Amino acid sequence: MITDEMMDAIAHIEMHRQEMEKAASVAAAYNEALRKLHELLTREREALRLHGPGAGRAANVEALTAEIERVKRLSGEAGRVKRLSGEAGGVAHERFQRQKRVRPGQPHNPPRTKGRRTMGRSSGR
Repeated sequence: MITDEMMDAIAHIEMHRQEMEKAASVAAAYNEALRKLHELLTREREALRLHGPGAGRAANVEALTAEIERVKRLSGEAGRVKRLSGEAGGVAHERFQRQKRVRPGQPHNPPRTKGRRTMGRSSGR
């Protein structure tokens, strides 16, 4: 059975992720949550290796692994929803998508037709 300390740690990470998701970017919230969960998992695996399967360590490892998979799945769904709604990447991404692709053998900067330019005054004198 998972220990109370581990349940509390997982719940704290989830609450922090939700708060950070509202305040900062969604990707940053998921990345930080995954980083913290991986750190906990590494510590629990090391403790399991050193001290054996007692004190619910195996259940903690299993719970952390399940939580990591859940957060990864949520982050993938959040990213997919964001991409579908057209919010990903901002203005620079949209500008890049609108650019015409250059075929091999064509110049990258084709000459522009600038028309006739007047010399000197712009009025009709």
